[in-house]
Amino acid sequence: MKTVIVTGGSKGIGKSIVCGLAKKGYNVILNYNKSQSEATFIQEDLKKCGFYIDIFQSDVSKKNQVDDMIKYVIDKYNKIDVLINNAGISQIKPFLDIEEYEWDNMINVNLKSVYNTSKAVLPNMLKYKEGLIINISSIWGIIGASCEVHYSTAKAGMIGFTKALAKEMGPSNIRVNGIAPGIIDTDMNNDLNDKEKKNIINNIPLEKIGKPEYIEKCIEWLINDEYTTGQIISIDGGWGIN
Repeated sequence: MKTVIVTGGSKGIGKSIVCGLAKKGYNVILNYNKSQSEATFIQEDLKKCGFYIDIFQSDVSKKNQVDDMIKYVIDKYNKIDVLINNAGISQIKPFLDIEEYEWDNMINVNLKSVYNTSKAVLPNMLKYKEGLIINISSIWGIIGASCEVHYSTAKAGMIGFTKALAKEMGPSNIRVNGIAPGIIDTDMNNDLNDKEKKNIINNIPLEKIGKPEYIEKCIEWLINDEYTTGQIISIDGGWGIN
């Protein structure tokens, strides 16, 4: 069975990915940074149902911590089949109020982490001449969001990274794809009030907020696929239609 690393796997979309893939028999490594209690709960809850996952703490914006995690996975499973770059943070703030440290933190957690993890797993994937990297971007990486310039920039960077790396790794049978979710029912959107959610729903052709499992289903399809690379798949209910 394939071995899958999910960064930021203790909450929201990441949690859904971890649980969905674990229940289908994949070797899943849940990466977390500060959410140890949530990660441990997921591990124990799955264990009660007969499913096992690894949990590993590392700040994926720090190269040395990523290298330690990848070494652990290779030592235990020998081969890494799939990397899912899901770890991320968000912040709503007018551009002129964004402090330099806030900009740097956003880029480091959301974009530099993708460089760190991808560079760490690729030698193993190249060794076996196969692999899959999936980067979880955002609708805002495609169309931009007012008062989220730093977030939109980082997510747009992930899209450019995905397309460029897909071209470079294609001859080695390593696929690189991205998913750009719209508004998904996770803790990240808890700061939206009912009026704001209603306004968003009114602009979504399918007239509903997405569920985390929609993303997990797409990831499962990408894992089983053999001929899709360099694509950014928008799962947004049609919100981003131009």
